[in-house]
Amino acid sequence: MFNWLQYTFQNSLFVPKEGKSVEIRQAAGLLLKNNLRTVYKSMTPVNQQYIKSELLPCLGAADRHIRSTVGTIISVVVQLGGVLGWPELLQALVNCLDSNDVNHMEGAMDALSKICEDIPQVLDSDVPGLAERPINIFLPRLYKFFQSPHASLRKLSLGSVNQYIMLLPAALYVSMDQYLQGLFVLADDPASEVRKLVCAAFVQLIEVHPSFLEPHLRNVIEYMLQVNKDTDDEVALEACEFWSAYCDAQLPPENLREFLPRLIPILLSNMVYADDDESLVDAEEDGSLPDRDQDLKPRFHSSRFHGSDVEDDDDDIVNVWNLRKCSAAALDILSNVFGDEILPTLMPIVQTQLSTTGDAAWKEREAAVLALGAIAEGCINGLYPHLSEIVTFLIPLLDDKFPLIRSISCWTISRFSKFIVEGIGHQKGYEQFDKVLMGLLRRILDTNKRVQEAACSAFATLEEEAAEELAPRLEIILQHLMCAFGKYQRRNLRIVYDAIGTLADAVGGELNQPNYLDILMPPLIAKWQQLSNSDKDIFPLLECFTSIAQALGTGFSQFAEPVFQRCINIIQTQQLAKVDTVSAGVQYDKEFIVCCLDLLSGLAEGLGSGIESLVSHSNLRDLLLQCCMDDASDVRQSAFALLGDLARVCPIHLHPRLSEFLDIAAKQLTSPKLKETVSVANNACWSIGELAVKVRQEIAPVVMTVISCLVPILQHVEEVNKSLIENSAITLGRLAWVCPELVSPHMEHFMQAWCSALSMIRDDIEKEDAFRGLCAMVKANPSGALSSLVFMCKAIASWHEIRSEDLHNDICEVLRGYKQMLRNGAWDQCMSALEPPVKDKLSKYQV
Repeated sequence: MFNWLQYTFQNSLFVPKEGKSVEIRQAAGLLLKNNLRTVYKSMTPVNQQYIKSELLPCLGAADRHIRSTVGTIISVVVQLGGVLGWPELLQALVNCLDSNDVNHMEGAMDALSKICEDIPQVLDSDVPGLAERPINIFLPRLYKFFQSPHASLRKLSLGSVNQYIMLLPAALYVSMDQYLQGLFVLADDPASEVRKLVCAAFVQLIEVHPSFLEPHLRNVIEYMLQVNKDTDDEVALEACEFWSAYCDAQLPPENLREFLPRLIPILLSNMVYADDDESLVDAEEDGSLPDRDQDLKPRFHSSRFHGSDVEDDDDDIVNVWNLRKCSAAALDILSNVFGDEILPTLMPIVQTQLSTTGDAAWKEREAAVLALGAIAEGCINGLYPHLSEIVTFLIPLLDDKFPLIRSISCWTISRFSKFIVEGIGHQKGYEQFDKVLMGLLRRILDTNKRVQEAACSAFATLEEEAAEELAPRLEIILQHLMCAFGKYQRRNLRIVYDAIGTLADAVGGELNQPNYLDILMPPLIAKWQQLSNSDKDIFPLLECFTSIAQALGTGFSQFAEPVFQRCINIIQTQQLAKVDTVSAGVQYDKEFIVCCLDLLSGLAEGLGSGIESLVSHSNLRDLLLQCCMDDASDVRQSAFALLGDLARVCPIHLHPRLSEFLDIAAKQLTSPKLKETVSVANNACWSIGELAVKVRQEIAPVVMTVISCLVPILQHVEEVNKSLIENSAITLGRLAWVCPELVSPHMEHFMQAWCSALSMIRDDIEKEDAFRGLCAMVKANPSGALSSLVFMCKAIASWHEIRSEDLHNDICEVLRGYKQMLRNGAWDQCMSALEPPVKDKLSKYQV
């Protein structure tokens, strides 16, 4: 391997030879860089030294491309071997920077900027043999280059210093005034790339070290207002990031308030489509043209999660970020900070833009509709009296001749979904809801792909808000959705699946009627049969079936067997592909397993015990055990969700391998990387609790192992998420309920933390189980809870209403028992430590 690297050097990389073009030498350099990543650490020190010694003389190469390639390779070598093993590098960089030769200065600056970008901490570390850290040596030289006549050196030096804003080494901290002065000098630099870096510096500083900008804040805001109108869109975009960053940093709004009348018109102006915006080209796409592979955004399936911390997916994750979107996002966050205060400045401009007529002004009209959507949340109070008029105005825009006005109108209307649905109760409101509903359904069948996408997404939002209110219109909704399903190309088909799944979640069992299923299921089944087990287009269909199975409940039985069997087959094939791609005949992709596990969970939830015959005639138990041990956390997360769902409906089929399932689930709670795999731990914890209430005493062998994992979680609540705390508290209670004799001797070690966690959980069946455990433990060991009695009373008072009469009576008995036990004023003393609302709630338990 080394001989090949040496050949690369000597024959084509940096040594200019007759007939060797710059392109060949540069390509050889990039090949060298890629190979070094693989082999550098296994090379002998002599060979490593050879490469280093050949690199340094090339820092000042005459050709800029060669210098850049050398800088890239040097950064890779430093990443792999550090600066300790290359003392000559720092000296060579200093010599080049101090040389006054443009090629040498630029070559060294290029290498240095890449080191600062890739591994900034290396220069802020002590180096044996050096009196000070490398950053202390380089920083004064970087500041000096801020004033270089060469734009490339100004850009590289400023970009390098910017990399240290987050780390804030001592050298930057003590020279912050010099850095800020340098930024102010470069603020009006003729090179747009430099101005962009100045903006980036101010944005980073306001995010992480706003105190440094405080004395200069007015000047910085003035500057940002000015460059937010820069003729270079990239500079304006970087400046525009400042407003969101300022608000996110939760700095005093009053510093920004006086600038709003100037800022808001700039944002609105920048929200108008630029002539070169790629969306203008996309907007012309005909819905009948097939999608190209590059049109399909990557999709990400979220593994099933049992708990209360599920976050919304960010649908824009792979969209191009530009000045228009950044300006709209800034307006959105400003409306949330300043609320209705921005309306007197904003609304006259919006109204003017909306009233413009003629084809030439369509972009201004479109931007005004976007602005209304951006402020829909933050300014809702000020808009509320006018919302009916606003929605009435927006409805005709759904049929505008310009596709981008049709698509933005879909989005903006969806932002007012809550208001539109609230109005259903009265005649005018119902008529408006119906017009919106039919308008969006029309746009779902638009011939334009961009409009189809916006309409489907907007409709999904309306569905979530309207829920069962959609039931009377189910037939017409299904007809439109399935018509779209038949005509859409691959990219938008995914969004139809989402709209169908959301509809099923929204209306639930209302969907379970033959006339609806006759419209809905045949096209989905045809698509299901058409797609192969290795086609990624099956993912959204699996997700869609998951929602339908849960909504239909036992009504899904007629479709269940082939769906269940195919999931088993896909999981089996993928598990084989993981170890032997050739035998499996497909490439391994864990997402197939995750989607199938989640669909099986949906079947278990929908069919209930009706899934038992399917499970009993399959090898699901063994496949599931394998998935619970998978090295991919999202596979384990979905596997433990399915384990818990199966424990609820057919625990008997888990029995033969119960101890293995329990051992693996318990291990998830002690993972050294618990913070990174918290969702896995959460589902594993929940599944243990579900198994406990079904198999009762058979869980005894692992009870103490699990308890020893749960207690530290409850005692360090600030370190984990809310859902894991809730599930840990419930599972501990369930274990105490089925094995009180094992758990109760240790209760004084965890009662306080456990009761605090219980008091945060909402009323439901799982909370009832946990309190049954509390009662069982107290009966077995009353003295174990004495020191935590106040916490226990608060936990009991957290119930709004206990629906189970048995549990209510058990709690009454526990409290009366303590009242009798605590004589000579001890009970009254305990009661006096409770707040009046807690005492009031305890009165219903007759104490």
